Amino acid sequence: MLYLFLLLIIGFVLLVKGADVFVDSAAGVARRFKIPPIIIGTTIVAIGTSAPEAAISIVAALKGADGVSVGNVIGSNITNILLILGATALIGALPIQKNTKLYELPFVGFITILLGVFGLSLGEISRPAASILLGLFVVFLAYMLIMALHNKQTENNEIAPIGVGKAIFLMIAGISALVYGSDMIVDSATGIAKLFGVSDRIIGLTLIALGTSLPELVVCVTAALKREYDLAIGNIVGSNIFNILFVLGLAAAIRPIPFKTAFLTDTAVALGAVVLLIMFTWRNSKLSRFGGAVLLSSYIAYTFYLVL
Repeated sequence: MLYLFLLLIIGFVLLVKGADVFVDSAAGVARRFKIPPIIIGTTIVAIGTSAPEAAISIVAALKGADGVSVGNVIGSNITNILLILGATALIGALPIQKNTKLYELPFVGFITILLGVFGLSLGEISRPAASILLGLFVVFLAYMLIMALHNKQTENNEIAPIGVGKAIFLMIAGISALVYGSDMIVDSATGIAKLFGVSDRIIGLTLIALGTSLPELVVCVTAALKREYDLAIGNIVGSNIFNILFVLGLAAAIRPIPFKTAFLTDTAVALGAVVLLIMFTWRNSKLSRFGGAVLLSSYIAYTFYLVL
């Protein structure tokens, strides 16, 4: 037990330091190439911070731990919006870009519904379903590339551009600390949970989902404190898209994943989280502290539901 708690502490230290380095270098890359931070957030940062979800879901699928594989992705998406954006918005109101509000958030809702349809109609995420998910992921990456080419920022002369080599090194170092820190936290938290006989579905939806979402949480809070708000929002939107399309798509392409009926309720909660976020940001194009408080309260209520 003492060893597990020691791993937990070391993991948190790696997460905090890794997030600080990663946010600085990612924002530096955006400024260096005049790329909007929202593009960096929705691609590089999102994919990087979703690496723990990808590793765990793929390994879990290979080992037949389907509850962990699916629960990790759905639980992470719920955690990303309700807990992470909710907590981040309490630091300060988060502005939402027009494209994110009109296109990317509805796209998250669409692929969440698609996941539920696959689960309800097929009872699994089959290889044909996986090919559709991976195809949509390619389409999303193409869309982001077009956005990057057509929405370059004017250079900010007050901020010294970061060297490309240094930026790449710092991003690799930062994301490595994030991934290893998250891995240590998940291992220790899962070990502690198993001592109390918790099921794999609950572990996947709560502890592992929270553990693998810790990079997103730390990156978003750090980005908000540094006033890199676009990086925070883009990170969450991109992570949720990446989780469903790439993580589950790749895992199911390797081995079809059974979709338990109980996951339909969790998928509905994930969709509800997206709807809430759209509702709170539609009029003023920002997530207020009140909206953040509602999202955070919803996460607490959902967690109590799972526990009870």
